[in-house]
Amino acid sequence: MNNLLHAFYTSKLNKFTIALLTIILSFSFITQSVYADEKESTGDSGKLMDAPARRELPIESNQIESWPQGPAINAKSAIVMEAKTGTILYAKNIHEQLYPASTTKIMTCLLAAENANLSDKISFSNEAVFSVPHDGSSIGMDVGQSISLEQALYGIMVGSANEVANAVAEHISGSIGDFVSLMNQRAKDLGCNDTHFSNTNGLQAADHYTSAYDLATIARQFFDNELLCKVANTPRYHFTPTATQPDDFYLNNKHKLITGEVPYEGIIGGKTGYTDLAQETLVTCAEKNGMKLICVVFMEDSPEQFTDTVTLFDYAFNNFGTVNIADNDSRYMPDDSLFFESDNDVFGKSGTILRLNDSDSVVLPKTASIEDTEYSVSYELTEKDKKDDPSAVAKVIYTYNGTPVGRALISYSGPKNTSNGEVHSVKPIFINIKVLMIIAVLIVIISFFFGSTSIKAPSNRKYTSKSDRIRYRRRKREFNKWRSKKF
Repeated sequence: MNNLLHAFYTSKLNKFTIALLTIILSFSFITQSVYADEKESTGDSGKLMDAPARRELPIESNQIESWPQGPAINAKSAIVMEAKTGTILYAKNIHEQLYPASTTKIMTCLLAAENANLSDKISFSNEAVFSVPHDGSSIGMDVGQSISLEQALYGIMVGSANEVANAVAEHISGSIGDFVSLMNQRAKDLGCNDTHFSNTNGLQAADHYTSAYDLATIARQFFDNELLCKVANTPRYHFTPTATQPDDFYLNNKHKLITGEVPYEGIIGGKTGYTDLAQETLVTCAEKNGMKLICVVFMEDSPEQFTDTVTLFDYAFNNFGTVNIADNDSRYMPDDSLFFESDNDVFGKSGTILRLNDSDSVVLPKTASIEDTEYSVSYELTEKDKKDDPSAVAKVIYTYNGTPVGRALISYSGPKNTSNGEVHSVKPIFINIKVLMIIAVLIVIISFFFGSTSIKAPSNRKYTSKSDRIRYRRRKREFNKWRSKKF
């Protein structure tokens, strides 16, 4: 800088020009210093590691006894989660807080689908458009234009449009800041403990981070939505002109497993992400062989985020399978087979009212069976449990060598068809056999006591007339005759 200033002085430039240039250059150095400080303050998530160092990081799932050994990959963090059960099939550094980049938009679109209608009009404010870098990911929306929420979802997931994510946030919460608060609350509700969002789109910020486990948990909810699966699996989307958006253009997805550039069977959808500090991030969902898997890869070099994902999917699909619990586990049945019945009878015509949910399963290594699992019963049901089966009263939790592999809900039997074809709900009757027997014994004792009293009372009675004595003798003979027949 000193040489440059000396050149200006020797050229006899006016003092105003020199002062202005000095200010500009000084501001540049201050900005670089602040940015450097930010990088230092980001902790582990800001440390860039080379591929060999990342490859050597331990794979936690390989430490599980009798668990299929997972592949070494260059990503700093990666997870494969089975969507239905939440079983973690592959785990590498899954709880480290890292930058998600544009995979953040999975949460943005999840909240959009949960809190707005597809036909809603999304308008673009000055803040939505100009609060993001002009050279960042965008689809070129201008202030005052508007598109439908459905188009906005495609703009975010296919075109990774930062300004569209902001506009959706303003539509749902009134401001970007309030929407970010909603993002953090939703993450907390889903059980994410390593996540904090500070924007809607994943632009680099020191306080914007998540973990592979948390992002897979969010993606699990995302890919449970049929519409979002459709949007997230679109290789190309066509925007046509409307009265509120005049341009005709196409968006091309950069996710190579979605476009088919890297072919893989069963892809349901996904989202790419990149910043200088996050490096390549990728979320992908695929379904085959009865399993729906979510793969998250953090901090990887291009194009290995795609090849890593293929490697991990192959590992999971080839080594694991689902096992239906109700059909295969005879070790545990709801303890009501004799005394819990339904509707009109108590002892056997209607069938028991408690059952294991027919659709619940565990995910196990293909070399294992359900008899190799351990189980425990819990009466603490999550919101997802209640959503899956509103009639659930408890659940059986299964583990394999200490690793959770699924659960079966214990539920009331479903509606039954009557003889005339009408469906009625089962109304449970709960009977405690111990209490029932105690009550029966008490009734016998009380009956015997009152019976004895009624017999003895007449024997102590004084009769004042001959007719009273005759009636007494006749009743006594009738009672003795009844007793001889009875006993």
